[in-house]
Amino acid sequence: MDPALIGTRLASGVLGPLLRKLLVSDGPGAGLPGGARRVRLSSLVSFRGEKRTLTEKDVRRLAATLVERAADGPGEPPFPADETEAVTEALAARLLALGDLDMDDVQAVALGPQALARRLGAAAPPPDGLAAASALFLDSVTEAACRHILEFFTQRSTFVARTLVEQTRGQAELGTKLDRLSDRVPHPAVRDADFERRYLAHLAKKHGRLTIYGIDLHHSPDEWPLDMAYLSLEATGPAETGAPWHELSAREQLFGRRHPGAAALIADRALAVHDRILLRGLAGSGKTTLVQWLTLSAAAEGRTEGMAYLHGRVPFVLPLRTLTRHGERLPAAEDFLAAAGCPLTAPDGWVDRVLTAGRGLVLIDGIDEIPEAERGRARRWLRDLLSAYGDGNRWLVTSRPSAVGDDWLAGDGFTELSLSPMSRTEVATFVRRWHQAAGPDAAPYEQPLLDALRTTEHVAQLATNPLMCGLICALHRDRRGYLPRGRKALYEAALSMLLTRRDRERDMGTPYGIALDEAPQIQLIQRLAYWLALNGRTQMDRDHARSVVQEAVPAVLDASAYDTETVFTHLLHRSGLLREPTADTIDFVHRTFQDYLAAKALVDRWDIGVLISHAADDQWEDVIRMAVGHARPRECAEILGELLAAADTTEDRTTRLRVLLLAASAMDHATEVAPEVRNAVLARTADLIPPRSLEEARELAQVGRLVLDLLPGPEGLSEEEALMAVTTGTHIELDAAIPYLARFAAHPALSVRSQLVWGWGRFEAGPYADAIVSRLDPTGLRYTVVDDERAGEILRLASLPDALDIRSEVSDGQVAALLERCDPRVLDLTRSDVRPDLAALASLGRLASLRLRLPAEAHWRLGDLARSTPLRRLHFTAWPEDGLAALGEHAGLDQLLLWDARMTPMEWREVAELKRLLVLAIHAIDLFSCPDGLRLPDLDELVIDARRSNLPSLDRLVRLFPTLRKLHVLVDSGDTMDVSALAALPRLTELQAMGLTLTGTEHLPPAVRIQT
Repeated sequence: MDPALIGTRLASGVLGPLLRKLLVSDGPGAGLPGGARRVRLSSLVSFRGEKRTLTEKDVRRLAATLVERAADGPGEPPFPADETEAVTEALAARLLALGDLDMDDVQAVALGPQALARRLGAAAPPPDGLAAASALFLDSVTEAACRHILEFFTQRSTFVARTLVEQTRGQAELGTKLDRLSDRVPHPAVRDADFERRYLAHLAKKHGRLTIYGIDLHHSPDEWPLDMAYLSLEATGPAETGAPWHELSAREQLFGRRHPGAAALIADRALAVHDRILLRGLAGSGKTTLVQWLTLSAAAEGRTEGMAYLHGRVPFVLPLRTLTRHGERLPAAEDFLAAAGCPLTAPDGWVDRVLTAGRGLVLIDGIDEIPEAERGRARRWLRDLLSAYGDGNRWLVTSRPSAVGDDWLAGDGFTELSLSPMSRTEVATFVRRWHQAAGPDAAPYEQPLLDALRTTEHVAQLATNPLMCGLICALHRDRRGYLPRGRKALYEAALSMLLTRRDRERDMGTPYGIALDEAPQIQLIQRLAYWLALNGRTQMDRDHARSVVQEAVPAVLDASAYDTETVFTHLLHRSGLLREPTADTIDFVHRTFQDYLAAKALVDRWDIGVLISHAADDQWEDVIRMAVGHARPRECAEILGELLAAADTTEDRTTRLRVLLLAASAMDHATEVAPEVRNAVLARTADLIPPRSLEEARELAQVGRLVLDLLPGPEGLSEEEALMAVTTGTHIELDAAIPYLARFAAHPALSVRSQLVWGWGRFEAGPYADAIVSRLDPTGLRYTVVDDERAGEILRLASLPDALDIRSEVSDGQVAALLERCDPRVLDLTRSDVRPDLAALASLGRLASLRLRLPAEAHWRLGDLARSTPLRRLHFTAWPEDGLAALGEHAGLDQLLLWDARMTPMEWREVAELKRLLVLAIHAIDLFSCPDGLRLPDLDELVIDARRSNLPSLDRLVRLFPTLRKLHVLVDSGDTMDVSALAALPRLTELQAMGLTLTGTEHLPPAVRIQT
């Protein structure tokens, strides 16, 4: 890599400030007469002499930063990833050699950057065994550094000689010539970098705006900047239960991770923790908006706080509904841009180079929006991509909850998360942002709507996702504070607003020479929705859509008087329900409207056989619920009766569960249900209670209030049954659930009490705390604190908790108050600031276990911890600025978890200095950066996360940790490992590698317990 290309990776604004640290700000010439006196280089550097501000260790960190910035830049990586350590050490040695050169500043400038770089290379120890690409990069970055260093010399107050000014001009001319040459005959890396900038700018513009449904009356724009409208939501994994955290063994804490409560993450930062995620969410829950936000965060120049982990990532947005609308073959990597409709033409092989370098952010949106028969093919396509490009890239796949089964992608290393329904706090935040975006005319309606959401159950029950919240806000303003009751009435009002009132209130007149009322428009548009539902699609060809409308127009009297092409154009451009994602396709602005109108068409045609035949199809769940809402009482009874019959005829419990719960939840949409029909549905549903799994519990909760009357009380339930009942109750986000859950407040099982604490975030803070939290036995219980309201309630408790899990939304002031009052023994603290306020940690006197979840680029110091705390276990996600030396103050610390914090050779040496360390958890990739010859001779237990990463040779592992008794390896299912080398560990008693095929086990002592 020549010096001209270094500029594409390390801009002057980055390189200059870093290198300036190498030089003293007021060199030895200060105070001497004039500025002509020359001074030796050794007195100008900041790591020598009396003006020393950097240590040798600091210079090595500076070199590591330069190498990291260059490696993360646009285009192909400049050197092999496994030589990062060697390149860093060689660059540090050359920078340190600056203080050893026997010359002054004038002589250095006279040499010029190339000759000075050669002198530094000669003065430093030669790098050993570098690949050609690494050696070329090392020479190039050294020369680029020398150009900046010489520029600094010419800017010193003691440097006034004319010859130096002329030299500077020569350097500038040389740089200009190099830039011109690079522009004239661009290197492939330059072409890649130039295209990448254009591509990211295109994505930022394309995905930087969001439609907020309902803010489209009067003179309000249809779209809003995404950074104004976006609301971070929570994603959770399966709930984990077990014994009190402080009583768990190191294996359970580190490997089993059985701590109480659900694994919750901020959805847009989940990819910072898991590099492969299958994200489930209901219609309107914000899945596609999250994809937009991740794309914008990676593509835009101004990074949003907390999203810096996407720096250097190149997004590829792949909406499956678009890629497969004709049943086409899913695209290979080289066709990603064309398949997604990107108008830019990439250099040949660019996508392959990005993904091979592990810099991709692959966002696959909408597994549920392709027919079920095609999902297996989509999974094979994804597996082929993972096989070719799995390492290093980040992968997100979205789906509706029931579209694919549990563990559908687990074998491919995907973590399954679910978007949580919006909490009351999140709903309130959305309402405030909506009214702010809608302008001053909407301001008077903000507080009345917030009051209604708090006091009116049927309104709060509907406000569970961004789509519904937006519709409620729009209708509340549009109807001057009146809201319709029920989901069906809400959709009817929304359609009325979109189909007729929008144009009328905007004084649009008849731009296409046609005036149609609401009813005929619905009659025509629902034909399109019917065709899409029947064919398992969410998009259709424009020509076919036109033919569907043309066929229907003669039967719709109000439309038959107009030219059919004019009617179709009016519906497409003025209905507010349809859009054109491409020039030759149409779809609905949101899947929910498609399902609502398809249901209406099915009931109008009375195609009940079609409805029932799709009862177990996840794409039809909302269609069937809304069909019950559209049906008259007799029709409603027939649909529900047929659903019960369909459930009775299947022997598969999963299918039966889905159909029965669909029938029960559909009753909530019905206008009128005969008592005998209602009782029959509830009787069948009661057979499923209590649910057998957490997944069943969450599905059962979708039925809503009706389930509360069926769930049993704590009497006579086993611990597992009680947990399933409470899990169901905590997912029914109605105030009516609080009295039911309060019956379990005195339950002795930790798993039940933990679920009750976890569910607190879904309800109003005060009433839930009074009825439940204040009555819980705190023994072994970890209290999850998601916001300031819940923090305030904990401070009111008579019995303060010993274990706290404080999330990033809790303010610094409330964090300080909680820690001062509770002085916890176990603390899990999440902060999103890059400079977090951790001063409150210094006051803790009982802390035994600390987990600090910070951004990777966070600035913090271990010195912030209280020295007197009896700390035994420490887990952090960002390396402290002051290293690990401060841990010497904590004599009891013997467990260190580092699998979220990448390690350099210097940091390995710091770990090795912790002589009392017994348990260590690391990522497998960090083993490659461990210096040869280093030993941790006292380590007792090692946990390695080797998922989507290669393990080093076990011979090296034996040399590093010669006294291991327990080894636990987290691996991708299906891997094979030869463990013969572990026979050299004389104390080994336990080997755990779940999902791994082991060979060579016959060489291990019989006493070694093996779990696979």
